[in-house]
Amino acid sequence: MTAPARGSRPCPIIWVNGAFGSGKTTLVKELRSRRPEALVYDPEMVGFVLRKIVDVPTGDFQDLRLWRRQVAELAVGLVEEYRRPVLVPMTLVDPAYVDEIFGALKASDIEVHHFFLRVPPIELEKRIDGRTFFPADPEREEQVRQWAKARIERCTAAADALPHDTHFLDGKLAPAELADRILASVPLLNAPGGGPQGPAVSGGSHTEQSWAKSTRRGSKSASRSSQGR
Repeated sequence: MTAPARGSRPCPIIWVNGAFGSGKTTLVKELRSRRPEALVYDPEMVGFVLRKIVDVPTGDFQDLRLWRRQVAELAVGLVEEYRRPVLVPMTLVDPAYVDEIFGALKASDIEVHHFFLRVPPIELEKRIDGRTFFPADPEREEQVRQWAKARIERCTAAADALPHDTHFLDGKLAPAELADRILASVPLLNAPGGGPQGPAVSGGSHTEQSWAKSTRRGSKSASRSSQGR
């Protein structure tokens, strides 16, 4: 892996965290529209690849140590190889997993800015109910809806255990205002880099749909645990 040039400061990683329905993907799209040189990296894609290769006993690929390792290594590689800011929309609330992934990033001298979108549970349920995931498949539609709702309590409760340097944002604010706050708090992201617009590693827009697939597969297992994006 190519190391940053001596004396240069690596571009930052902006990790947007929050419960399902909190607006992570929407906020990252807003940030990308203002900083088109940034890369959008959805770690969920790493999980999809692993799921095709190995079994996921709990049904949640975040429980795979290899997933956590690959997520960190790919993030470091994107920063070092492309020298662009990286935007990550991903739910990550297990304290041990947060420490493992963020610790690996920081050990590689990558600047990580962690934002968590706080949204009241009632509002999250309303947003989830207002989404359409599989209009042609009512059964899967309801499956993913219930899956997302079942994780609201855990995601919101876990906020208190996140790292001390986590920035908490009011997820009820408009995406434009949230983007303003992030841009104002991250100097390296605040100044447009002027680099070419790169493709997103993943736009993150298929999260709930893909989780419906994982839920279906996971229901065949004896154990079905939680978390996810």
